[in-house]
Amino acid sequence: MKKKREEPSAYQRALALLVRREHSRKELGRKLKAKGIEREDADTALDKLNKQDFQNDARFAEVLARSRVSAGYGPIRIRAELGTHGIAREDVDAAMEAINTDWATTAHELISRKYGNKDLSDQAIRRKATDFLLRRGFDHRIAFAATKLSNHVLDE
Repeated sequence: MKKKREEPSAYQRALALLVRREHSRKELGRKLKAKGIEREDADTALDKLNKQDFQNDARFAEVLARSRVSAGYGPIRIRAELGTHGIAREDVDAAMEAINTDWATTAHELISRKYGNKDLSDQAIRRKATDFLLRRGFDHRIAFAATKLSNHVLDE
C-alpha cells in the first residue's frame, strides 16, 4: 500500500519560494494564504524565516529597487512598488539610497535609446518622450530636463 504523502508545512512552502527569489513578508503571506495556510501558521513560519535571515524586507527592497532601475524605472515608481509590498519607509529609503543612481542620467539614457533618431524639437514628440518618463516614474523636473538635454545633444 502506498504511503500518503505529507503536505509541506508553511515554513517549507515559504522556504521553497525564497529559494527561487527574494520575497517580501507581505508577498509570502499572500502566497501562503492562497495555498490554504492558516494565518497563524504563516506568521509563525515567516517569523522563523526572518530570524534566520532567509526572509528580509530590507534586502528584498534593495534587490527590487536595483532590478527596477536596471529596467529603466524612476524613483517615484520604485517607491510606489515597494509600498505595495508593505515595506517599511526606512527600508524603502535605505534601498533607494543604496542604489545610488543619477536619475537625470538614467532618464537621458532612456530617452536617447527610445527617441534617439527622432526630432525632439517637435512638440508632439517631446511631449511623448516626457510622458514616457513620467509613466516610468520620473518626476516632472527630471523628465522635462531629459527631453531638453536630449534635444541639445541630438542637435550637435
